[in-house]
Amino acid sequence: MAAIPACSLCSPLPLSPRPRRAPIVPRRLTALANTLEAERGVEFETGDSFFRRESAVGRDLGVLSAALHRRSLPPGGGLRVLDAMCGCGVRSLRYLAQAGAAFVWANDASEGCRPLILSNLSGHPRVSPQGDRTWVVTHLDANRVLAENYLRKEFFDLVDVDCFGSDSSFMRLAIASIRKGGLLYVTSTDGYSSGGHRPHCSLASYGAYVRPMPFSNEVGLRMLIGGALREAAALGYHISPLFSFYSYHGPVFRVMLQVDRGQLHEKSQYGFISYCHCCGNSQTFSWEELGQISCACRKGEISKSVVVSGPLWTGPLHDVTHVTDMLQLATEWGWACTNRNEVDLEKLLNQMIEEGDPRLPPGYIKLDEIASRGKMNSPPLSTLINTLQEEGFVVSRSHIAPNAIKTNCPIAECIQFARRLRCSTSNRR
Repeated sequence: MAAIPACSLCSPLPLSPRPRRAPIVPRRLTALANTLEAERGVEFETGDSFFRRESAVGRDLGVLSAALHRRSLPPGGGLRVLDAMCGCGVRSLRYLAQAGAAFVWANDASEGCRPLILSNLSGHPRVSPQGDRTWVVTHLDANRVLAENYLRKEFFDLVDVDCFGSDSSFMRLAIASIRKGGLLYVTSTDGYSSGGHRPHCSLASYGAYVRPMPFSNEVGLRMLIGGALREAAALGYHISPLFSFYSYHGPVFRVMLQVDRGQLHEKSQYGFISYCHCCGNSQTFSWEELGQISCACRKGEISKSVVVSGPLWTGPLHDVTHVTDMLQLATEWGWACTNRNEVDLEKLLNQMIEEGDPRLPPGYIKLDEIASRGKMNSPPLSTLINTLQEEGFVVSRSHIAPNAIKTNCPIAECIQFARRLRCSTSNRR
């Protein structure tokens, strides 16, 4: 990995894989017996730790990606995972039991969670038949764990950081701790920043000044990817998103990134997105085009109706090949044709495959906006999609907004097609 001055990470203090244990409180053990959960056949306890059943889909996606990455590793290597903020340890357990990880480092800053995590992981052998440790539990600040592993040159194939809010302080250390070609699974739950309501917060956390836009939840994913891209570039690495997942509970933005060597390309998909409140048109702009941002409806004139967010990731949110492999693996495991908290995993992955078309621009268009701007009732979503495809446009549903489409057809033309559909329906009556 790229060399980073030790002083910029932390002092090289020894990190014991068996830190001093806090006294076990009997009351916590009593609580464990009443909180038994199960995900995909794996049982665990949540105690009084922070736990969301709704996040099970995000854990499913992480396990599928981890299992695929393990298959790509050289023989005898084994998948090494760091779960930097493990909570009750469910992700660590699933990486061991389902993704086939050879070693998982489960860390959570709260030492009070130790009995709970140990209880959940105790069903998996702590030592392999070859005598190697398969898991370890620590209770340290995530940045310290990342930094000290980096200083010892003990790298991981997957680093999972399921943080709260817009905390991105770990990003550079997490990237530095990953083996070449490894994975970084990052999280944001800051819906205010992605909605453009805290632009200075998004600027501080992810280096992006975000303004209010109607597709703010997609902006949240692009903001997170862009922040990671910026940190990777500073280390001489580049990242590419394998999949991006939004869930309304929280809200939660989760992105799986692949980290590899390479400088930020001058034609990289890291730029700016504009939205015109006057006509609804959205565009992307490179750094070189910053002085040329305008909207066609304003005939090149500067207008307050045009807002700009960035820099953000402007490329595809998903790698089609990787998500297709995830769907195939989910089918093999019997996960595809199942609903998890009203989310159909097969439907979700198919939507991601469609969204991953590189011809699709950032953003999505809600049918409500088409109806409002066109002053009419919008046609059925499937009917509009079929019409746009027949006209030669690229179009897909959005996994983020169920009543929206992603398309390279400008919104003005979408309104025209919608109006024709409504007129033809009225004439048939």
